[in-house]
Amino acid sequence: MKSRTPTKEERVWMQCLLDHGCVVCEREFKVHTPPEIHHIDGKTKPNAHLNSIPLCTKHHRGGEDNEIYTARHPFKFRFEERYGTETELLEHCRSKIFG
Repeated sequence: MKSRTPTKEERVWMQCLLDHGCVVCEREFKVHTPPEIHHIDGKTKPNAHLNSIPLCTKHHRGGEDNEIYTARHPFKFRFEERYGTETELLEHCRSKIFG
């Protein structure tokens, strides 16, 4: 997948996301789970890396939709139905990180 090199601001934001942990695990289960960075609208647009959320492997690309969890890939509709929109999750991260 194409990408571009993150700016300093984007690198700082993504490190904050990695420190925060999976936003779904934090909201739903009150636990810290090591995340991957999920880019909401690709990786090449201006500020693309700022438009990203932290998701653990299962919630990001686990490929399952069951009673325990729903993965964002490939189940975007079910994921958002279950956990909220990606924009809502992004706003939650911003409020937790920036207060």
